[in-house]
Amino acid sequence: MSKPKRLVLILGDQLDRQSPALRDFDFQNDEVIMIESIPEAQVVWSHKAKIALFLSAMRHFSEELKADGYPVHYVQESKLSIVDSLKEILLEKGIRHLVCIEPGEWRLKLAIEKLAKDSKVQLDMREDSHFYCSHQEFRDWAANKKELRLEFFYRLMRKTHNILLDKDGNPEGGQWNFDQDNRKPYPKSGPGIIETPILFEPDAITQEVLQFVQSHYSGYPGSLGHFRWPVTRDEALEALQYFVDYRLRNFGIYQDAMWTDTPYGWHSILSSSLNLKLLNPREVISAVLDAWKKYSLDLSTIEGFIRQILGWREFVRGMYYLDMPKMATDNFYDHQRALPDWYWTGKTKMRCMQDAVGQTLKYGYAHHIQRLMVTGNFALLAEILPSAVCDWYLAVYVDAIEWVELPNTAGMALFANGGRFTSKPYIASGAYIKRMSNYCGGCQYKSDVRFGENACPVTTLYWNFLIKHRQQFDSNPRTRLMTANLKKISDDDQAAIVQHAQQVLNNLNNL
Repeated sequence: MSKPKRLVLILGDQLDRQSPALRDFDFQNDEVIMIESIPEAQVVWSHKAKIALFLSAMRHFSEELKADGYPVHYVQESKLSIVDSLKEILLEKGIRHLVCIEPGEWRLKLAIEKLAKDSKVQLDMREDSHFYCSHQEFRDWAANKKELRLEFFYRLMRKTHNILLDKDGNPEGGQWNFDQDNRKPYPKSGPGIIETPILFEPDAITQEVLQFVQSHYSGYPGSLGHFRWPVTRDEALEALQYFVDYRLRNFGIYQDAMWTDTPYGWHSILSSSLNLKLLNPREVISAVLDAWKKYSLDLSTIEGFIRQILGWREFVRGMYYLDMPKMATDNFYDHQRALPDWYWTGKTKMRCMQDAVGQTLKYGYAHHIQRLMVTGNFALLAEILPSAVCDWYLAVYVDAIEWVELPNTAGMALFANGGRFTSKPYIASGAYIKRMSNYCGGCQYKSDVRFGENACPVTTLYWNFLIKHRQQFDSNPRTRLMTANLKKISDDDQAAIVQHAQQVLNNLNNL
């Protein structure tokens, strides 16, 4: 029997039956390799649910490939890194040709390239066709631009792919962006009845994975008690259809709203399936457009959702590959403080953080405003080392893969790259959190108090940040109004804010 001529590596976030890696697969000679690597879950201190999601989805995908006749070498629970395990297999099988899709993590991409070079293995690393925009298309768009902004890239994507355009090529509804219509809080009486997203009971494969993760990663953060994520393509398609039929209608208006014990709101929670490649963004957008017509949904909701998939998701991927590896070490403000311990436990007196972090540890999920304007906003105002914050986001969210997590965290939430692709730092006081949620009710801190015993730490640190960076904010038309409000605060009060902020910064673990 002849040895396989090529080894086709399928990584845990590349579970795509239409993958270019399988495009010219030779069933007589080639072999698929999939590797469960224990050390990969230790690169950052990963949430149990994230580990379980990857392992379960990988095992299901492997079984599906085998059922379709693919020869699969599946390495289960390896104590080696992906690259070291791969090296052993290449040597054992005498393989001289490796096919793979470009990893979504720069570290792993470089490691595979180095392995191939050192082992004198021919490497065919293919670009991921899952995305709308190729690396070259993004580089061509970005070339010679003074500012890289989502809005202009998003318009190009709409035009290129003929999405939400009328017959004359103009944007549906006469405008490109309906963001102003998508920022409403829930009513003061609360969100009311929200259609629960479809959740999936763990099957035998998933139950085995959950038992393994609970046993082997018992000291890791997060809970497995609410693990109901889609782990197969069929489940992901079912989740997509359920979302567009029952939940999409209220997504737009309330996509920024927050409420205690409301972990999913009206959000799709499809990001994990998209990022594992169980769903293709084209079919997601197609389903949303079909629902728009079928149910006569509001255009602002449809545009807001499509902007996240066709616009922001593609944009941050382009920025990741354009700016790595520098993006990972950017630190515009030279922040150096340690991440507070309660980011891993949720044990803080701040109600907003209790809910956002507590929910994250419970489900491995929080929506984009909780990530940006609660946990991310606080991390920026508290002057926390960006790489520590990025590691936390990569660890605790089930949908976090570095190509999407790092630009969102370092670039948008933390302004670590100094506004490379954002026009301003996204900061807010406790007043914003109070307006968009019910978190502040019953909190021992008062959102409108800037300093003193009952002052909201978010509010104190917000004003301290503005005072410290007044010149930068004054020079930006989009943030000038923030520092203009400083003029309404007396010099004595500003001095008291700075003094109290220093106490807060020196006492982050005990807030």
